[in-house]
Formats: sequence, C-alpha cells, structure tokens
Amino acid sequence: MQRSSEAIGAIAAALAKAQAELTNPEKSLIATIRPSNPRENDQTFHYAPLSSGLDIVRKTLGAHEIAAVQSTAIDKDAGLIHLTTTLAHFVGRMAVVGMAGMPDQRDRRATTDGRGANVR
Repeated sequence: MQRSSEAIGAIAAALAKAQAELTNPEKSLIATIRPSNPRENDQTFHYAPLSSGLDIVRKTLGAHEIAAVQSTAIDKDAGLIHLTTTLAHFVGRMAVVGMAGMPDQRDRRATTDGRGANVR
C-alpha cells in the first residue's frame, strides 16, 4: 500500500504554513470527576469541545488547499478498528499522516464495577 506521493514537497510546504496558523481551541467546558473514595476531593478541569478543534483545523487546512479524509477498516482477526487519516493537496499530492487501532467494542456487552470502569 502506498503511504504517500513520491514527491510531497508541495503538501509539506502547505502543511508547514498551515501549522504556523493553527491555534488551540478555547477551553469553554468544565468537567468534574468524582473519586470513588469519599476522602478524596473532586477533580475539576476545563476542556475544549472536539467540534471547536475540528473547526479550527478544517478552516486552516482549507485555506491552504489541504483536505483531510478519514476512513476506517475493521480487522476482525485482531478485533481492532483502524482509523486512517489522509491529507490531500490541490496539486495532486497526498500523505497518510496517521493510523490508529482501537479495540472493536461494538458487539461486547460491558458492565461496570460501580466506579465506571469496564469489567468482564
């Protein structure tokens, strides 16, 4: 499987420019995690919604004529779902920039141990 175009100079230059313009999304949401031990304190943290980060990335990449395409493939033998991200540039260049494998949980009936942790 080809992982990138033979000459990726154009997309690399466009990515470098786009990366220089990327900003962090505003951490506008608050989450609180309650401990299972009543003697421990709650942990509170601020975070940004995923949609805010995606909006920033789409706008910035689009300004440099870069498209991001994500696809999934199921590996039944390994019990994994693979996520592949491909970046394509208007001059016909492309690069696979990331592959991730995560356990396929679609058909499993998980239960929890009372603290939110999955047990089997």
